[in-house]
Amino acid sequence: MMPADQPVRIAGAGPSGALLAILLERRGFRVELYEARPDPRDGAGDSGRSINLALADRGIHALREAGVFAEIAPGLVPMRGRMIHALDGSLSFQPYGQRAAEVIYSISRHRLNQALLRVAARAPGVSLRFRHRLEGADFGRRSATFRDLAADRTVEVPMRPLLGCDGAGSRLRRRMTEDGLIETREQPLDHGYKELTIPPDALGGHRLEREALHVWPRGEFMLIALPNEDGSFTATLFLPMRGPVSFAALGEGPAASDFLRANFPDVIDAMPDLDAEFRTHPVGSLGTVYCSAWHSGAAAALVGDAAHAIVPFHGQGMNCCFEDCVEFDALLARHSSWEALFADFFAARKANTDAIAAMAIENYLEMRARVNDPKFRLQQALALELERLHPLRFIPRYAMVMFHHEIGYRTALERGLVQSRLLVEATRTADTLQEVDFELAGRAVLRDLPPLAAPAPA
Repeated sequence: MMPADQPVRIAGAGPSGALLAILLERRGFRVELYEARPDPRDGAGDSGRSINLALADRGIHALREAGVFAEIAPGLVPMRGRMIHALDGSLSFQPYGQRAAEVIYSISRHRLNQALLRVAARAPGVSLRFRHRLEGADFGRRSATFRDLAADRTVEVPMRPLLGCDGAGSRLRRRMTEDGLIETREQPLDHGYKELTIPPDALGGHRLEREALHVWPRGEFMLIALPNEDGSFTATLFLPMRGPVSFAALGEGPAASDFLRANFPDVIDAMPDLDAEFRTHPVGSLGTVYCSAWHSGAAAALVGDAAHAIVPFHGQGMNCCFEDCVEFDALLARHSSWEALFADFFAARKANTDAIAAMAIENYLEMRARVNDPKFRLQQALALELERLHPLRFIPRYAMVMFHHEIGYRTALERGLVQSRLLVEATRTADTLQEVDFELAGRAVLRDLPPLAAPAPA
């Protein structure tokens, strides 16, 4: 165990930084948490800049490990599946799983961050410093410089160590890359997003089915909506950045309004502020971050999105970051030096974070286009049947990712490829479940999918 005589500094007091601070303090470390923004507990958050978060089993497990889930639970809204909105207004529901526990939860990033910071603030070993922006890092001297924005002065602190939880645009990652300590590849997605709102109805209730993630798949673009506890939905439009149908082509005037009304007619009347929000809310960018390493000796390390930001289409960005935090915490008990811990942390997490990055990009195609494909829906139904028949061998990839924290992302990706081939073959000449040769499919399951050690959830 590393000595706790020097405080651990964390850059970034978002959900990952706050959770990591709680875990480190519980281990006996003093923690100084630095954040460039004002204290989010004091305000309503930045309108139009946050995609609602989907909390799944990995994130819940991390919050329980840290003893803070009870603080988060009141703000959660369950989502039991996708509600697909066709262009003609018809609805179809696609459940996420077949067990009562196979549910994901919607929560606003701002509310989650507030709750975690309240817990961190109550911990005697944690000190919070808001409006302190990381300005520089000297890795040779193991010293970092923060600018106190309120006092307009710089503060120099030792990196013993400095942990970068400062998100996809990490300043610490940039400094490490500029100094040649790591190699970074940022892969932008050619689609962006704009946040919109579906307010509560006149009685304060939800205008759409409450316990679902709503999806309007339109091939090259889509709209989604996640429920909030106050009766509203946070809607997000994903659209190409450039091209004939894109944010650039639509602009902010009548063309945008006509486009939205033509493609999402069943929800337009539920969005009274649509035109104003589309005009004033910024277009957000999306992308994936890959790093060759996540640390510089014993001085500094990256955790969460700072090391491996992903696109949001599998609902795993936050969950993956929280899993980082609990794995980092577990490694603390087995190491006597920060450098050895950082190296093991990278080795343990890199293959898994690369795997979820790949699955997140793939899930965008699934959500915006494939969910409408009858063959895809048949394969999803068959996957649930095979899971019922072979619960220790066949767990749908989505379920492995969302409902089984004990199954690594890389394992889910690798087994998912095998299962996908099996489903394609089993449905090649079938249009309904009744036409599937279950005996042949079962033999393929037994042949190609070794049993998993962990049982399926009750």
